[in-house]
Amino acid sequence: MHLTIAPLTAADRAPWEALARGYKSFYKTDVTAADMDRAWHRLLAEDGVFGVGAKLDGELLGIGHYLFHTSVWAPTTCYLQDLFVAPAARGQGLARALIGAVADAARQRQASRCYWLTQDDNVTARRLYDKVARFNGFIRYDLALD
Repeated sequence: MHLTIAPLTAADRAPWEALARGYKSFYKTDVTAADMDRAWHRLLAEDGVFGVGAKLDGELLGIGHYLFHTSVWAPTTCYLQDLFVAPAARGQGLARALIGAVADAARQRQASRCYWLTQDDNVTARRLYDKVARFNGFIRYDLALD
């Protein structure tokens, strides 16, 4: 099998949406068709957010979405917001390759760090994350603003 990692293109829309919906479903988050359209157009336009895809033999089976932001302590930081691989394609190095591509983009932008979040009970993903990065013990809280 031949693995390629590259920025998402217009031709990736349908498989991207299936993967994005899989990601949102995993985290039990509802998303409308309009939300999908907005996200897709922002990713393609690189409107503050970026997307990469992992293809095995030309089939899009994994996605990574990321963005750059500033912090008080660093001018540029990279946040890997979404990472998802089709269940049938897991264990073949796609997630690791996607993380590597985002890390490369962060290095190119001279980001001080690249980080991401996951649920504490996402054991399968954390096995990989523990191999490629350092868990720093933080717990996230969300304050509703509506």
